[in-house]
Amino acid sequence: MKKVDRIRQIVRLKQLMMRWRAISHRRHHHHASSPRRAPSGFVFVYVGQERKRFVIPARFLNLPVFAGLLKETEEVFGLRCSGGLLLPCEVAFFSNIVKHLEKDEHKYGKLSLEDFVNMVSDLASDSCCKEGIVAFTPLLQKARV
Repeated sequence: MKKVDRIRQIVRLKQLMMRWRAISHRRHHHHASSPRRAPSGFVFVYVGQERKRFVIPARFLNLPVFAGLLKETEEVFGLRCSGGLLLPCEVAFFSNIVKHLEKDEHKYGKLSLEDFVNMVSDLASDSCCKEGIVAFTPLLQKARV
């Protein structure tokens, strides 16, 4: 990837995050029961149909896997916002991403969304408990193709 393309991608992601925050901020002021703010340096993300809330370091949003998730989120939801960043993927898959990044951000931080999908698929095929892996949502099936 050219340096200019990389810079454009970073600028686009930052603009997207600023729009999400602005929309979220406006909605929180209209609701008396808005959730507490994320700690400094962290963001809330809501994952899956059950919208499980995760608190992740904001720096994760600059990693390729989150760039892929944010791009897919924008394609699926547009800029609609329900008070937080909603990622349409399985909770187990997202937990796996966060677990790997917390374990070794330097090693796993370079992986794209597709790389994580392939890694989880490979782990499932290597294990005797392939049925234990949670099925992917349409978003992730689309990313695998």
